[in-house]
Amino acid sequence: MQSLLKTLLAAGVLAAMAATAMAADPDKREIVFGATAGPYSDQIKLGIKPILEKQGYTVKIVEFNDYVQPNFALAQGSLDANAFQHEVYLKNFSAKNNLALSELVKVPTAPIAIYSKKYKSIEAAPQGISVALPNDPTNQARALVVLEQLKWITLRQGYDPITVSEKDVAQNPKKVKLVPLEAAQLPRSLDDTDFSFINGNFALASGLKLTSALALEDTTPTYQNLVAVRTADLEKPFVKDIAAAYRSREFLAVTEQSFAGFVKTDDQRKLSAAR
Repeated sequence: MQSLLKTLLAAGVLAAMAATAMAADPDKREIVFGATAGPYSDQIKLGIKPILEKQGYTVKIVEFNDYVQPNFALAQGSLDANAFQHEVYLKNFSAKNNLALSELVKVPTAPIAIYSKKYKSIEAAPQGISVALPNDPTNQARALVVLEQLKWITLRQGYDPITVSEKDVAQNPKKVKLVPLEAAQLPRSLDDTDFSFINGNFALASGLKLTSALALEDTTPTYQNLVAVRTADLEKPFVKDIAAAYRSREFLAVTEQSFAGFVKTDDQRKLSAAR
């Protein structure tokens, strides 16, 4: 009986030690980030990677040119985190595809904006203009809300700004022709359309500047981009280290130096105010 008790106690200690080791994840020293090519990948390269490497991590970055593959790669384990989307897109995509992904931390965000090669101002736009905009529902909704703010279209009363679509256009006094396109293709559409709504990451990756935009979205926290991780990893040390890096003063300095014009996170605004 005493021998059995010792065996059980030893097994219990070993189980507890195994659980602790698993929780600490001591062998997790490589972090693979996914990001769309452009500013969100650059934020990791310039700001986050150096911070994590000082802590002994090896950081690899995989760049994507679409908004679909990064979440599948994260859910399947090819990535440990990704940075490219806002919370509305993450929630909708995860629910639609039954993926257990969660927001970790917000990141400095380049707002969606309207650009043109043919016109130098919004006021110069005549009737019958063509306007390219993202074809994914959440980003298209953002563009439609801005179009109403510009008084180019009128949306139906009581519309939901998160789910509004072309079906909600009640009036089109400027006879705007809407041209939905995949987000990555929008910079190229400037040669063929009068105006184009372009997500900040793809605009900057194509060489456009936020200062050359004719109108910028007033980006709310709902549409600020974020780092996503697998829900099961939220409490793991490496994930907490990623979050701490994005919330650090070191990364704030990188943001202010290399990403001027980006919408700062609440964490960064608090750090700035505490100076």
